[in-house]
Amino acid sequence: MRVFGLRAHAGTSPDDRNSMPEDYTLILILLALGVMMWWSGRRARARQKEAARFRDLLAPGQEVMTGSGFFGTVTAVDGDRITLTSEGSRSVWLRQAIAKVVEPETEASDGAELEHADDAASDPTPDDRDQPHS
Repeated sequence: MRVFGLRAHAGTSPDDRNSMPEDYTLILILLALGVMMWWSGRRARARQKEAARFRDLLAPGQEVMTGSGFFGTVTAVDGDRITLTSEGSRSVWLRQAIAKVVEPETEASDGAELEHADDAASDPTPDDRDQPHS
């Protein structure tokens, strides 16, 4: 009779009781679980360190996004208090609320946006179509 891959000791010789279990399935599953837990914890710690490092390097003039999606420019850094300005409004945020630094857009994407804006301007809007022409 086997229990969790081990043979029962009843009716076996003393030599059989000292031998290694033949079925390693449970041991392999537990080992695989342990490795997966260690690996995911390692990656999470690396992400936390990277986030802490970029938050420590925040400086006035950087454009950032908070965890809630607020975009603003850093105007002051006072310990854990970060002052952001956006379109004339000023707000103070906790350093940990800053999710990422917004990368400046490239000139190629600006040109594509301008072309798209020109196309949209030439198309009549629903409001223009509803108005009678005189």
